Amino acid sequence: MRLVVPEWMQPMYDAHHFAPAVIDGDHLRCSGMMGLRPDLTLPEEPQAQFTQAFENLRGLLAEAGLTFADVVDITSFHVDLQHHIQAFGAVKDQFVAAPYPAWTAVGVTELAMGALAEIKILARMR
Repeated sequence: MRLVVPEWMQPMYDAHHFAPAVIDGDHLRCSGMMGLRPDLTLPEEPQAQFTQAFENLRGLLAEAGLTFADVVDITSFHVDLQHHIQAFGAVKDQFVAAPYPAWTAVGVTELAMGALAEIKILARMR
């Protein structure tokens, strides 16, 4: 197993003892990613949070030499799923193109730091 820890996420790795992603054989397995800015604040507007989360994932993929084209599975966790799913889907479609990966959206009651969504991905290594 090889760790993938972008520089801006090192403090979270050190404080909370989790890897943002690991390379396990032929796959990159990503921990749930929220829409945190590098200063560890969340945008208040839902669409901005979702966009930041996907930008964070783009950076995490790039650390491993990958892109969203390498993603084979997405699991997203949502506070108030029914209210936000259309906006989330529209943001997702700005980052993920056909052929689309598998995607499961799960409604939850609460996420860390008051986030509205958290996204976990599995990507195939090149």
